[in-house]
Amino acid sequence: MTAPCKFDQVFDAERKLQYVNGEASVMHCHHYATIFTKLALDTPHLNGPENLFEAMEETAYLTLRKYFLVESISSPADRQAIASQYFALCGLGLVSLEIDENGGRASMRHSHVDEGWLKKWGPRRKPVNLMGQGYLAGAMSAIFDQPVGTYRVKETRSIVSGAEASELAIQRR
Repeated sequence: MTAPCKFDQVFDAERKLQYVNGEASVMHCHHYATIFTKLALDTPHLNGPENLFEAMEETAYLTLRKYFLVESISSPADRQAIASQYFALCGLGLVSLEIDENGGRASMRHSHVDEGWLKKWGPRRKPVNLMGQGYLAGAMSAIFDQPVGTYRVKETRSIVSGAEASELAIQRR
């Protein structure tokens, strides 16, 4: 198993920018994260949900691909461990993965988006974690050296809907 995920966080006080492992980074509080998630969900006519999913998918893919290259991490098992750690270190929650190159499943015992949504608006029947779904799709592509868009992620159970943990199905397109 690879070493724990390197997470070098630096704040540039002059430019007011935060960097994680040399990449500009922003961590939003649950208020902000749930507001732009709600905006995406409220604008399906503008492809809001797809746009938020794809933005997170591309960000996760590029961030993890660079990390794997810089840190010389090549085994899928080590990449999977790093992707899970990075998810937590970025404040997105706790995710466990049971995956291979064809897909698999993910489980989130904690989710920044779901828990924030519950605090702000209460329960909802349909899942809201577009950020988590996008992250997992991008992570899968990075872990298995596939292009962005290779994986589809669907949340089948959700913390925001009352489940103890969110469950996500991952399939290769």
